[in-house]
Amino acid sequence: MPPETLTQGPDRFDDEDYPAYTMGRAAEMIGATPGFLRAVGEARLITPLRSEGGHRRYSRYQLRVAARARELVDQGTPIEAACRIVILEDQLEDALRLNEQLRRSPVGSEGAPSS
Repeated sequence: MPPETLTQGPDRFDDEDYPAYTMGRAAEMIGATPGFLRAVGEARLITPLRSEGGHRRYSRYQLRVAARARELVDQGTPIEAACRIVILEDQLEDALRLNEQLRRSPVGSEGAPSS
């Protein structure tokens, strides 16, 4: 089975990264159109997985990301810019989380000089 196809499993629906939602259902859930989801996919904000039949499937995480882009578009931001903003917000969140982890780690535990 190619890596981009879905796998089956009883606990997959608890996984926020499991692509459980069809394009139509995903669009309905975020108040957008299937065309909007295709556009954020083309902008490489999200990459839906494909079912064995070739249909797009979206995860809860992808829906949160697409919903944030939709908020920006609704405020008048062009879709390409909205996608870039969401990517940068995500990168900033990751950097802040890493920074906080590094602050909490013991000083000098990894060979770093202590002050």
